[in-house]
Amino acid sequence: MILDTITNAHRYHCLGPRFVKAFEYLAQTDFHTLEKGKYEIDGTNLFAIVNEYDTVDPSGEQMEAHKKYIDIQYIVKGAELIGHDFLQQQTPSKAYSETEDYMLFGEKPAFFTRLDQQHFAIFFPTDLHMPNLRIDQPAAVKKVVIKLAV
Repeated sequence: MILDTITNAHRYHCLGPRFVKAFEYLAQTDFHTLEKGKYEIDGTNLFAIVNEYDTVDPSGEQMEAHKKYIDIQYIVKGAELIGHDFLQQQTPSKAYSETEDYMLFGEKPAFFTRLDQQHFAIFFPTDLHMPNLRIDQPAAVKKVVIKLAV
């Protein structure tokens, strides 16, 4: 996993051309006016999901992991906590869904990171993550999740 601010995105271009395209998309798109939804960048290899929601209490949430996609989660507006951990020997509480590309894990996160506006997190298939968590109380967040095919 990688946690950083969008001003440092250029440091991660070495991860490959999809990362370059993803960060260019984040830099060139006005997400304040973009509606919620899915936006194709490069077919199923690279796409964005724009979402708006109120953050939630972590007690009812579980960590997730993906196999086919890497997540870049970028905060457009607001702030949230993201719980995370390394995927090691944990047993899924919900088996992997090939069509939805996720599985759930009941363990509590080992770490929590606050993501503010213009912060991003990169979660690889070896990373568990629990996004959308409230800091003190529920608050409105607008976030873009870029999905990069592995």
